[in-house]
Amino acid sequence: MERPRPAEPGNHAAAQGPADRLARVAKRLEAERDSLREHLATRPVVEVATGMLAERFRCPPSDAAAQLAELAADAGVTVRGLAAEIVGAAVTPGRALGEVPTADTRDDPPRPPTDADTAARAVLHQTADLLAADAAVIWGTAPGGGLTLLGQSGLDPEDVRAWRHVPPGIDTPARLAARSDHGLWPADGPAATDVPTVGRATAPHRLVLPIRRRGRLLGALELGWAEPPRPLPAAARTRLRALAEVCAVTVDTTPADPAGGEPSAADTAALEAVLDPALLLAPVEGRDGEVADLRILRTNRRFRDPAGRPRHRVEGATLLEAYPLAATRGLLDRLLAVLATGEPVRERFVLTFLTDDLSRLPVVARIGAAPTDGHLLVSWQIEDADARLVGLLHSAQRLARVGGFEEDLATGDVLWDERMFALHGLPPDATPVPLAALAAHVHPEDRRAVRRLVHGVLREGRASSAVFRLLPPDGPTRWARVVAEPVTDPAGRVVLVRGAGQDVSDHHRTEVALAATRERLADSELEAAQRHRLTLRLQEAILPPEPPPLARARLHAAVRYRPAVESDRVGGDWYDILPLPDGGALLTVGDLAGHGIEAATGMVALRNALRGLAVTGAGPARLLEWLNHTALALPEPATATAVCARFDPRTRTLHWARAGHPPPVLLRAGRPRVLPLPHGLLLGAAPDARYEEQAVPMEPGDVLLLYTDGLVERRGTADEESLRQLLAAAGPPGPDLGGYLDALLAQSRSDTDDDTCLIAVRADPQDPAGG
Repeated sequence: MERPRPAEPGNHAAAQGPADRLARVAKRLEAERDSLREHLATRPVVEVATGMLAERFRCPPSDAAAQLAELAADAGVTVRGLAAEIVGAAVTPGRALGEVPTADTRDDPPRPPTDADTAARAVLHQTADLLAADAAVIWGTAPGGGLTLLGQSGLDPEDVRAWRHVPPGIDTPARLAARSDHGLWPADGPAATDVPTVGRATAPHRLVLPIRRRGRLLGALELGWAEPPRPLPAAARTRLRALAEVCAVTVDTTPADPAGGEPSAADTAALEAVLDPALLLAPVEGRDGEVADLRILRTNRRFRDPAGRPRHRVEGATLLEAYPLAATRGLLDRLLAVLATGEPVRERFVLTFLTDDLSRLPVVARIGAAPTDGHLLVSWQIEDADARLVGLLHSAQRLARVGGFEEDLATGDVLWDERMFALHGLPPDATPVPLAALAAHVHPEDRRAVRRLVHGVLREGRASSAVFRLLPPDGPTRWARVVAEPVTDPAGRVVLVRGAGQDVSDHHRTEVALAATRERLADSELEAAQRHRLTLRLQEAILPPEPPPLARARLHAAVRYRPAVESDRVGGDWYDILPLPDGGALLTVGDLAGHGIEAATGMVALRNALRGLAVTGAGPARLLEWLNHTALALPEPATATAVCARFDPRTRTLHWARAGHPPPVLLRAGRPRVLPLPHGLLLGAAPDARYEEQAVPMEPGDVLLLYTDGLVERRGTADEESLRQLLAAAGPPGPDLGGYLDALLAQSRSDTDDDTCLIAVRADPQDPAGG
């Protein structure tokens, strides 16, 4: 996908629109034709004179250039003539151009001094009053992003020789500064002291400024101190930047020809050594002095213009002239960034070219670019659809673990790809296994399936497949699926076999695991069904649908049980009505925590224990104390709630107690009243629990209602409020107690899917018919 990029700082022309760029190209061509000769003649002398004035007056080169122009105007001479006089007066026998006499006694490397060495000594001399630096180094950029030590002053010669060249990828202070806009200053922290560089042992504290000219990165100026330098004043920063610009004149070896000049022999050799189509580009400045375009100096022999033009029609043109659409969609900005930073690049672009008939030609290409000596080397690889499909197919085969093979039956040659070798557990240089010999390399139990595959392909001439276990020479057994098809000659004879093999070991293991899981699930479902049936039978056995006769107790009763909505959630709710030997009756409802067979068996244990304890004649409070000890002694510890009531027909009094259960409701003359709550912890909560007992007189016609919380429990609503709403909706009980309980169940809005037990008894001796 195309990757548009912002323009590098300073490349203002590169950030304009396509139409503006094309207009600038036309105007620039006219200007270049008129100013080429004058520019060639005046540029070297004027730039040297400007640098000398900047050094002498301690001002930036731009101010020095303006001062040179003013002096020429005042003297009535041309700028070129005045510059020639300044340079000629400065050059004396025995002294290099720009050399500054000094009493510096530092040792220089044992080699002939260069202009860069002279510039380094000049930097130390010009900044001695403000900086007092101990060493100066001038670096130049090298092809590929490396650095070359061009000149120095104040360093040990042996150390200099060891650091003559810095390969790409090594972060030195100079390289770090070259990648930034402002450079590296001592206040920047460890990067200015801890990064390896030349002379670090004698001058570990560094200040580095990038050296740039006409938008290109040329190198870096590095200063060093043996001790931490004092804070730099603003004047020192200004002077250092000016000196960096002066150093750029020394470092820059690019020909002054605006058209780019002739490439060097080294650049030409590098261009022809590239195996892909390649261009050699040179920077082209706009009127503002910034690099605005790149000129195509030369193409190599493998160059093929995407628009179909011959090489001579491309060479000499700028990038915007030759490829206006392609260069304005992110490519030019990226190439200018490579020229400015010196960092090579290799990226994928979607470009659009214009053919001779002005039709648009979209091309997907991978473009590589790297700076050379003042130029830019660019190559590309155009991605066609076939190459991308091959790559897509290779990725799909790798992800699916599929390999391919081909066998020539006439010659016996067998061709495998790398996936087939991996499937068989063989190294890539091993001899492939022919299809006819495949059975000898599989598990004995699977050889019949392989023989059927071979017979179907070689004898019957039809496509066949098989799944079998391969036995690699080293390593675990692999499950493989092989599909093969024959290729026949005009006579119908099989002459070639093509096919594919896939490693399906993971798939096979997954199937085995799923089969085992299905068996376990089936066993679990059967066991759950059996437990559920047993639970239902227990519940049906202990919760009879009709109450026993209570004539001696002068009561009439009705019971109802509603199971949970989910049939597999059989709970621990129970009710019991037990006639007592003294003529009274024991009324009980309870709810054991939990569901399933454990809850049902616990409920049976508590119900039967209470029945046995009731014959002692003890009151409800005492019965609940004993029942609490029974709950604590169960094999599976459990908690339960319960209401236990005992009715004495002689006194028409109801004695009752509760263990954490909702209280009964007494309906007298049709008006309900919830009985006051006596104290009582739920069963199984504490071994020393005590229960309070209350007595309630029952008049003829009174109805007592006992229930479990499944009748009134609703999420977000208090049980008391739900009970009040339910009793109001059901109305007063009529003669039929069973119908009244059915109405309560019908009006119930419980949403907890819990079991519900109901008991209703009426004290009415005049109606022996019961409910």
